[in-house]
Amino acid sequence: MSGDGWLEEVKSGLRDAVAWRGDRTDEHRYADVTGWWRRPGLLGRLGPALAHLFDGEQPTVVLGPESRGCLLGPLVALRFDAGFVEVRKNRVGSSDSDVWRQRTTPPDYRDRHLTLGFRKSLVGRGDRVLFVDDWIETGGQAHGAHGLVEDAGARWIGAATVVDALSSHQVRRHLKVRSLLHVREL
Repeated sequence: MSGDGWLEEVKSGLRDAVAWRGDRTDEHRYADVTGWWRRPGLLGRLGPALAHLFDGEQPTVVLGPESRGCLLGPLVALRFDAGFVEVRKNRVGSSDSDVWRQRTTPPDYRDRHLTLGFRKSLVGRGDRVLFVDDWIETGGQAHGAHGLVEDAGARWIGAATVVDALSSHQVRRHLKVRSLLHVREL
């Protein structure tokens, strides 16, 4: 398909595959995105579609938080021929002796403060880092990852997400968020 028609097909597929759980008056209503992973054609295009948001930026590493960022991040990293680093949440001590970078996030969408981290050796000076996740609502996890990137002396390129549900334009600008869809489109 020529032009960006393929991208519109991806967006349409995303809208068709999401299911809202709970009724409109339910305070715990949420978007169930598991249908995105079940459709192989859509799944195969998600990495290129998210990478397209940052064409020309050429990251050296893609960060993805547990759990859905770990599914999407490698798909984007492959498109850029870049490495992938999993951002762990509330990592507990283990038997490895590697030094970890860690940051506590501002409140996330559940009003939690998470401790994010990755092995210190995986991101360093000279790296150009793209953060990837399925949904951004408060920006808490992206802020935490941004801080980790700064601590490593690396350069933050931005955050590529499937859905932007941010209410703050300031957060969007600061984190350089680009998304395939805005929550209003769902």
